[in-house]
Formats: sequence, C-alpha cells, structure tokens
Amino acid sequence: MPCTDFHDNFHQATMTTFNYDEFTKRNGGYINIATQDKIRNVRVLFAGCGLGSSTVICAARSGFQNFVLIDGDTIDAHNLNRQFFDLEDVGMTKVEALKKHILRINPEAKVEAHVAMLDKNNAADLVSKVDLIFDTIDFVDLEAVLALHGNAAAQGKPIFTAMNIGFGAGVLYFPPNSGNSLPEILQRDVEAAAAEGNLSYTAVFGRVMARIGAHLDQQVREEVAKALTIMEDGTACPASQIAVGSFSVAALAVAMMHDTLAGMEVPAAPNMVIHSFRNHITKRVSIAA
Repeated sequence: MPCTDFHDNFHQATMTTFNYDEFTKRNGGYINIATQDKIRNVRVLFAGCGLGSSTVICAARSGFQNFVLIDGDTIDAHNLNRQFFDLEDVGMTKVEALKKHILRINPEAKVEAHVAMLDKNNAADLVSKVDLIFDTIDFVDLEAVLALHGNAAAQGKPIFTAMNIGFGAGVLYFPPNSGNSLPEILQRDVEAAAAEGNLSYTAVFGRVMARIGAHLDQQVREEVAKALTIMEDGTACPASQIAVGSFSVAALAVAMMHDTLAGMEVPAAPNMVIHSFRNHITKRVSIAA
C-alpha cells in the first residue's frame, strides 16, 4: 500500500472515533491527571454566549465537556469579528450554534442549550444545575446580573465574570462563601444611583468604570465613555469590541478556572485581573467602592 494511502486511511479512521484520553493527551505536563479529571466532570453554566463563545470553545478544547448554555440572541454578521461563530451561523441562535461547534470538537460532550435570556425567574434553577459559572451577561441587564450572582452566592457556587477590554481582558473570580459577591460589592453604587433616581446600567457601571479607569488603556477609556453617553437614553450597547479582547477573555478565564480546579491560589473579588496586550501589563485592580 502506498504511504499516502496509509496515512489517508489512518486519518479517516482516527477522525471517526473520539477518545477523551487521546484528545487531552497533549495537555499533559501542564494539566495533571487529577485536574484533567475534574475538568472532564465539572458542570459549567455559561450565561451569555456572545463574548462567552470564545471561553466555551477554549474550555471545550481544554477538556471541559459538561455545558449549560443560556442566551436568547441570534447571530448577526457584526458578531463574527470577535465571537466564535462562522458565516453559516448567521441567523441561528447563539446557543444552538455554539452547541454545534462544541460537539464538532467533542461529540461526547453534554450540552444543555437554553434559548432564553437569564433573568430573576430562571437564575436559581440554572445555578442549581452546575458546579461552576461563567458570566458574560450584558451589563445593560443589571437585574439579571445581580440575580445570577445573588443565586450563585446563596447556593455556594463559584462564579467568574469577564469583560472584553480593548486589546485585553478583565476577569473577576467570586469564590463560594467568600462574602464578596457582586451584589454586595455593588451595593453602594446601587444605593447611590437609586438616591439620584437613576438606577440604570449606566449609572451603576459608570461608577465602577470611574474607579478602574485609571488602570485601563486610553483607547478603552475613550470608547467606554462614548458608549455610556450613547446608552444614557436607552440605546443598545454600541461599544467597540475586537477579536484580541475575546481571545484574551478566553485565555484568562480558562486559565483561572483550571487553577481553581487544581487547588491553586486565584486572585479573588473585589480584585479583578486585567491584562493589556496594548501595554503588555497584567494588574490586579479592586472594583470595590
């Protein structure tokens, strides 16, 4: 048999059978066996599958295989510059398209897809299904964000929150039972906004960004300021976002998830880990008032 035929036949044979140990073989040396086993079995809720799509794919390629996805949006062409979808996915719901891509990587993965927006009515049930939570809910929906984090704290579930920050990313980690949940951290901001009669995303998030702004790239500060100004009248979030930021979120978040499962020390809220590829700097910045 010619060598080329042998390799073609071998390639076709190996492509038809999935083997988890073979799939994760090259993780060895960086991910130990015990941690890989935890990664294989941990159930993760991904709340928000736009920016969350990059982290889902990175997680799937790292060996995570138990996913609960929730997002009510469909894919638009302008999402393709940074989110992990293809042109053929435009018009599909984000969760169904993402489920398709996960199963193309690992056909043995268990993917529960919810075509809905996470809110105060479904947050508790979704949190109860999983061991770990990754949150990229659009901060415009402040009520949903607080519901998710409040239920995670009440049920003692660890939760990661990520932001695409220009040529970089920021990730917050809330350990279970830490007493530093997002609702608790934002309480002063919520009270101040309510006292002014403006309990909106822009009023609350604007206060947080004012505290951490000095640690962000100038471009990011300018773009966030423009977006918040436009959003004051209720216009949907127009913030610029790029692929580097999306890739950065995935790398930073999955690395921190790994370290948590491996029992390593991970910076926890109210400190946010921020990495800038514009300035090649990593910082820990407090978001607390």
